[in-house]
Amino acid sequence: MEQEIIFERLLQIITRYYRDRDSGRFVEYHDPGDLQRLLDLDGGRGTEDWEQLFSWVEKYLAHAVKTSHPSYLNRMWAGANLPSVIGEMIAAITNTSACTYETAPVSTLMEKYMLRTMLDLVDFKNGTGQMTTGSSNANMIAMMAARNLINPEIKQNGLFRQPELFGFVNADAHYSMDRAANIIGLGTTHLIKVPVDDHGRMSLPALEQRLTEIVEAGGVPFFVGATAGTTVRGAYDQLQPLLALRERYNFWLHVDGAWGGAVVFSDTLRRQYLPHLEQADSFTLDFHKMLGTALMCNVLLFNDRPSILKEVCSAGDESYIFRNGTDGDVRDLGSLSLQCGRRVDSLKWFLDWKFYGQTGMAKRIEHYLDLCRYAEEQVQQAEELEMVVPRESFNICFRYRPPADIPVESFNRDLRERMHRQGASLVGTGFVNGELTLRLLITNTNVDKPEINNFFQGVINTGRELLSEKRS
Repeated sequence: MEQEIIFERLLQIITRYYRDRDSGRFVEYHDPGDLQRLLDLDGGRGTEDWEQLFSWVEKYLAHAVKTSHPSYLNRMWAGANLPSVIGEMIAAITNTSACTYETAPVSTLMEKYMLRTMLDLVDFKNGTGQMTTGSSNANMIAMMAARNLINPEIKQNGLFRQPELFGFVNADAHYSMDRAANIIGLGTTHLIKVPVDDHGRMSLPALEQRLTEIVEAGGVPFFVGATAGTTVRGAYDQLQPLLALRERYNFWLHVDGAWGGAVVFSDTLRRQYLPHLEQADSFTLDFHKMLGTALMCNVLLFNDRPSILKEVCSAGDESYIFRNGTDGDVRDLGSLSLQCGRRVDSLKWFLDWKFYGQTGMAKRIEHYLDLCRYAEEQVQQAEELEMVVPRESFNICFRYRPPADIPVESFNRDLRERMHRQGASLVGTGFVNGELTLRLLITNTNVDKPEINNFFQGVINTGRELLSEKRS
């Protein structure tokens, strides 16, 4: 089959899928064993048969979750922006690594341009940054930077015969913080989980008490990770009092904005949720979440430390690959990265930025927040639903309220599972104060008030069905 015909056939399949991405059911659910039999994964291999290859593509799309569908409300990301989808396709066709200028000249300049743009937007002065594989990796690199800054000898000598280092995070911080503590040799018991207040924010009295205890015991507080939008509740840790504590204890203040960091695109929402961000030491943001760029696309920014990435990430003999100039300008971005091969993610974000701009991104985030307010109102007005906790930002933590003689947690698990299996909707779950909550997230441009109404009506109807069955 000629290449032109292959691409024409592929474009037809993609166009059809994209046209129907928000219609029908969001998934035709099958249990894993049933889906395995349907797919027949052992069938046909090594035949170099394009017709068979396209049959696999069709199978994949037929059984894939339609993340652009308005019933897909399960994750912090949904269907991708079309400009970034184009960028993803171009990156795949050109198939290069964004580690050196000579193999990726355009993406290198695009990435440096977008990093400067983001540093200006966040108002980090004399800073630097990099695009990483996601905020989990970014959180780890920020923690490494804090570790190496508190004692530069650690990079060469490790943590042997060093004072004990301790990091501090919100008790509801993302699990990537625990994994980062493990990977960098800190140890998870040296990552202190600070209790939260009534709003889900890090308790400042509790943090100060633990800082004092650690110092008095001879330990070194080197890192505090503030969360801008906790995973389940959507709480924002308060930066101003954390900055005051930083002055006293000399720790690194990192802001994990993987989810809620998108508010920086709106001046109004930034003042509301992230005042004083410009004084933090580092900040990470996932473009593939609320902003809708194709997975994965992340940025990690550093404030007032232009050479920190070279100091932290560079190690070993790199002379065979990197050709950085003698004028101090970094040509090869791989020299600032933990990994050698780097995806061309900058093209996706560059195209999104040029297409929507800051104004378009701000309108999107502000609209999502308006929809979250509306969703909270619908829960409060529905007799059969209740908020588990009041809304803090973009997360709606709610549940169906069954009669007192029926366990709330198991009932809501059954309700969610039934809606999933029926292809009606997919909504997230989590725990707040030990109680199960259904977690509604709105990151889908195909969701508006009518879709929110349909979703809650589906929850209510499914709940009534379950109650009827339990009573019969």
